[in-house]
Amino acid sequence: MRMGLRSASIEASVDAITLFVLLICSCIVIGHLLEKNRWITESITALVIGLCAGVFILLTTKGRSSHILLFNEELFFIYLLPPIIFNAGFQVKKKQFFRNFFTIILFGAVGSLISFVIIWLGSLHLFKRLDIGFLEVGDYLALGAIFSATDSVCTLQVLNQDETPLLYSLVFGEGVVNDATSVVLFNAIQKFDLSHITSTIAMQFTGNFLYLFLTSTFLGLAVGLLSAYIMKKLYFGRHSTDREVALMILMAYLSYMVAELFSLSGILTVFFCGIVMSHYTWHNVTESSRITTKHAFATFSFVAEIFIFLYVGMDALDIEKWKIISKRPGTSLGVSSILLVLVLAGRAAFVFPLTFISNLTKKSESDKIGFKQQVTIWWAGLMRGAVSIALAYNQFTMSGHTQLQGNAIMITSTISVVLFTNLVCGSLTKPLVRLLLPQQDQHSNDISSSELFPKSLTLPLLNDGQHSESDVANNNNSNNNNIGGATTLRMLFTSPVRSVHYYWRSFDDSCMRPVFGGRGFVPYVPASPKEMILQ
Repeated sequence: MRMGLRSASIEASVDAITLFVLLICSCIVIGHLLEKNRWITESITALVIGLCAGVFILLTTKGRSSHILLFNEELFFIYLLPPIIFNAGFQVKKKQFFRNFFTIILFGAVGSLISFVIIWLGSLHLFKRLDIGFLEVGDYLALGAIFSATDSVCTLQVLNQDETPLLYSLVFGEGVVNDATSVVLFNAIQKFDLSHITSTIAMQFTGNFLYLFLTSTFLGLAVGLLSAYIMKKLYFGRHSTDREVALMILMAYLSYMVAELFSLSGILTVFFCGIVMSHYTWHNVTESSRITTKHAFATFSFVAEIFIFLYVGMDALDIEKWKIISKRPGTSLGVSSILLVLVLAGRAAFVFPLTFISNLTKKSESDKIGFKQQVTIWWAGLMRGAVSIALAYNQFTMSGHTQLQGNAIMITSTISVVLFTNLVCGSLTKPLVRLLLPQQDQHSNDISSSELFPKSLTLPLLNDGQHSESDVANNNNSNNNNIGGATTLRMLFTSPVRSVHYYWRSFDDSCMRPVFGGRGFVPYVPASPKEMILQ
C-alpha cells in the first residue's frame, strides 16, 4: 500500500512538472511573438496563460481545484527569488545606478517606510468601518510591509533602458531596495510582540531593522569579494571553464543561503553580491566563462519570473478560498478596494515629495526629475507581484491552505490587487511613457546632455570601468582642441572634477583591484586551453 501511494504521488508530481514546463514554453513563445506589442508584457502574458490554465483545470476537475502545485514559501524564497535578485545586481548598469544612488536609496528605503506607514494606518482605520474583527495589530503592520513591496520585474518589462535610462535606473534600483526593505520590515515585525507598542519596543524595532539592512549589505559585499579573490588567485579558467562557471553560480547562491542561515535579508545580500561579482569576479575569468555566466544568470532569472507569474495566475482561481469568502462578498470587495487606494496614495505620498528633495541636491537642470517623469515613476511602481503574494501567504495561510474566512479574504484581496495592478497598470505603462516622454524628447535630452557635458569631463566622473586611462587621456586631448577656455572654465565650475566617484575610482584602482582583480588587473585569456584545442 505504501509503495502504491508513493508511486501515485510521484506520478502526480511528474504530471504537474510536465504541465508547468509546457506552460513555461508557451509563455516564452507567445511572449516572443508579442514582444513589440505596446500593451502586453511577458509578465501579463504569463498571468493570462496561468488564468487560462486555471480555468482548464477547474473544468477538468469539475471545480475541485484550479492549480497543480501548492504554494510553498520555501520554494519561492529559497529557489525562485535568489536568481531574480542576483541577476538584477549582476546586470545592473553601475554607472547609472551609483550616479543616482542617493535618489534610489531615498525612494527604495525612505519611500518604502512612508508607504508602509500609510498602508498600515490607513488599513487600521478604514477596516474598522467595515467591521473587520479578525485582524490584530501585527496583521495591520504586516499589511503595510506586504503592499509596500513593488514588483520590479513587471516594471522593468515596460521601461526601455536605452530610451529612458534615467527612469529605468531609478525604478530598477528602487524596486530592488524596496523589496529588500519590505522583507526586512516583515521579518522584523514577526520577531516583536507589537500588540502593545512602547518607546522601548519602537527603538528595538528600529535598531533591528537597521542591523538587518546593514549586515545583509556587508555580507553580500564580503562574499562577492571572496569569490573575486579566489578566482584571481586560483584562476580556474586555465584548466576548466566549467569550474569557473560552477564556482560563480555556487558562490552567488551561497551568499543568499548564508544570509538566510543568520536570519538576515537574503535579497539585499545577493543583490550586492551580484554587483561586486560583476565588477571584480567577472573580469577574473576567461572570455568563454564571461559569456556563459552572463547568459546563465539571465536565463535562470527569466524562467523563475515566468514560473512565479504562472502560479499567481493559476492561484487566482483557487476555488477553496473563493468558496470561503462567498458568504461575505461585500467585505472582500471593500478590502480589495481600500488596499488598492492605499497603494496609490502611499506611492504618491513619497514619490513627489522625495523627488523634490532629490532635485534640491542636483545643480544641473538636465539631471533633475521633471513632473512628467515623476508621474511615470509613480505609475510604473504601482504594480504588486510575487513578493507581496509570498508575504501574504506567509502571514495569512499555512502552506497555501486556509479554512479561516478572515485569512481567505486577505489572500483573495491580495491576489485581486496583484492582478489589477499588473493587468491594468502594467498594460497602460508603455502608452503612458510614450505619451509623456516621446522618444524624440529622450534623444534631444541625450544630445543636449552630451553638448553640456563633454567627454573630457564626464568620463572621469561617470566611467564604470569600461574605458582605460589612455582612452580618457585621448578624449581629454581631443576635446581640449575643440572647446574654448571660457567653456572649459564654466564646465569646471558647474561640474567639479573631484567628485565622490573620482575618489572611489582612485581608491579602487590603488587598493581594491590589485587584490581582487577586475578589468585591467588580470591577464586576458580568450578561452581555456581545452577550448583552444577543440577550436
